[in-house]
Amino acid sequence: MSARGSDSGGIRLDQLGEDRLLRDILHGISTKAVAGGAAGDDCAVMKSQGCSKLLVLKTDCVVERVHFSRGTNGSAVGWKAMMRPLSDFAATSAVPEVALITLIVPEQLQVSWVKELYRGLRRAADRFKVSIVGGETSSTRGPIVVSTSVAGFVEPDRAVSRCGGRAGDELFVTGRLGCALKKKHLNFIPRIHESRWLTENFLIHAMMDLSDGLGTDLPRLARASKLGFKINVEKLPLARGATITNAISEGEDYELLFAISPRDRRRLQQGWRKKFPNLPLTRIGLLNPKSTIENRKLRGGYVHFQQSS
Repeated sequence: MSARGSDSGGIRLDQLGEDRLLRDILHGISTKAVAGGAAGDDCAVMKSQGCSKLLVLKTDCVVERVHFSRGTNGSAVGWKAMMRPLSDFAATSAVPEVALITLIVPEQLQVSWVKELYRGLRRAADRFKVSIVGGETSSTRGPIVVSTSVAGFVEPDRAVSRCGGRAGDELFVTGRLGCALKKKHLNFIPRIHESRWLTENFLIHAMMDLSDGLGTDLPRLARASKLGFKINVEKLPLARGATITNAISEGEDYELLFAISPRDRRRLQQGWRKKFPNLPLTRIGLLNPKSTIENRKLRGGYVHFQQSS
C-alpha cells in the first residue's frame, strides 16, 4: 500500500483502518485510573473513590447511512442508539444506570421524527432501568447523529475485558449469527442478563460483543489476549437464511463472544440450557498460543474507515 508522507500523519483514514487508528491515537494516553482491561476495550472500567464497585463508562453513536438508512423510523433508531452502548456493558458484565444523549440533526428534520427517536430511547432505557439524565443538541448540515453515553457499575470480581483470554480456553457465542442487517440490528436486546448470570456462576476470562462481525471481533479478542485462535466454521450457529459468510462478515449481531476454561464446559452448557432454554449457546473453537497455531483466515467484518478491497 502506498501512502503520502513518511509516517501515519500523511496516511488517509481509509488507508489506515479503525484498529490501527485507535492504536495511534490512544498511544501515550494515561490509564492510571483504569482498573484492568486496556484502552480500546468495550468499556472504560475505573476505580471510584469511596465505592466498593468499579465505575463503568461507555459512549457510542449511530450515524445515518452508516448504522441506519435514511427514512428509518425514529423509534427504531432510538432503540438502537441506546442498546448499542448497553451491549458493551453486557460484554463487561456491568449494570448500566444513567445515560446522556447528544442529538446532532439538520434543521429541516421533522419534529415528529425527533419525538419518535426519544420514544425509542426511553423504551430501550426502561428495559434495563436506565435513567436518561441529560444531554446536548446541535444542528448540522450533514447526516443525523445520535450519541449515547452511559455510566454504571460492576463488582471488581465480575468485571470482564477482552484481554484476559488464556491458552486452551474454549470460545462460545450466544444466539445465532448472520443476516442481522435485514431486521435484527434495529430491535436487538443486549445480553446483559445472560452476562450477569455468566459472571455470577463462572470465571469468564475474556468477553466482547459481536458488533462488527465475528471475522473482525474474534481476531480483536485474540490479539488483546496475545493469543491465536482456532474455530470450526461449520459449527457456527446460523440465523435463518444466513450463510457462514454472513455469520463471519456481516456484523450487527450484538451477541456475546467469550472465553472460558475447558474445565467449566459441561457445567456451563448444562446450566445455560436450564437458565436460557430459548437462547442457543455454541462452542465454536478455542484460544491457542500464537507460536503453535496459524489462525484460520477469516473474511473480515465491518471496520470503520477501512478501504474497500
